[in-house]
Amino acid sequence: MIKIRLQRRGRKKRPIHHIVVADSRSPRDGRIIENLGRFDNITAKNEVTLDEERAIHWLQQGAQPSDTVRSILKNQGIMYKMHLLRWDKSEEEIEEALSEWREKREEKEDKDPSKKERHQAMLEAEEKEYQKQLKKKAEEAAKQKAKQEALAKAEKEAKAEEEAEAEKEQAEKSEATEEPETEDESAEETVEAVEDEPEDTEEEQVEAEAEEEQVEAKVEKPEAKEGPTSEAEDKSPEETVEAAEDEAEDPEEAPAEEQQVSTDMLAKDAIAHIEDTPLEDLQGFVPDDEDRVTVQRALENKQEEN
Repeated sequence: MIKIRLQRRGRKKRPIHHIVVADSRSPRDGRIIENLGRFDNITAKNEVTLDEERAIHWLQQGAQPSDTVRSILKNQGIMYKMHLLRWDKSEEEIEEALSEWREKREEKEDKDPSKKERHQAMLEAEEKEYQKQLKKKAEEAAKQKAKQEALAKAEKEAKAEEEAEAEKEQAEKSEATEEPETEDESAEETVEAVEDEPEDTEEEQVEAEAEEEQVEAKVEKPEAKEGPTSEAEDKSPEETVEAAEDEAEDPEEAPAEEQQVSTDMLAKDAIAHIEDTPLEDLQGFVPDDEDRVTVQRALENKQEEN
């Protein structure tokens, strides 16, 4: 049986199909009877070069087109012309019917978006969704930053209260150390009063000496309290707070550099990066949560080329 089918030609990853007439028992790229034209489905226009007269001749001889070739012949109007010929239409009627059919097809093509337009629309939709996600992430980051600032402000106020309490305690301690001086003054006044009294008898003098010894003992006792204070008391409140802050602070390690992924970039930038970067350096660049078809398609094309 004679068949009209496609024969693959061209080079690797850039095929060009020939529309040929061949025996159905011949292999795909084997011997052919006649070459009717070419079909290039790599370009966006899907260019077709076909000898209509010879195609109609072989269809009239009973050649059976394959499914793909039948679609090509239908799009070129050859199957419609064969239908009109079977109805014994004149040449003028056939030309008029074909011109009307071509006008309707052109109107339909103008309404329907092309492959390039569909790709552009898909890219714009992905860009819009990506911008929406970026805006959402920015809002979440702003909320997190405001929360951290509120916590930092609360911690600062707590530290200020602690410093005020420490200053208050230090003031109370300093007042407590100044109290023995008043006792010294009262003891000196007592001694002066005793010395100013008139001389009495021996018994009174003995009693006065005993009282003086008691007063001296009281005077020496506070002086013992005036010894050196501890190192904690010698430090001022500000130095104590600074030392506590220095101990609380720990050196932070520098954050490790994160690997850049496609979800952090615009679709067109991610596609350009994939095309300009060797395949071995793209490991992990497109994560599992990447839902943009154009980026995934660019990576698949890169993998096929290598």
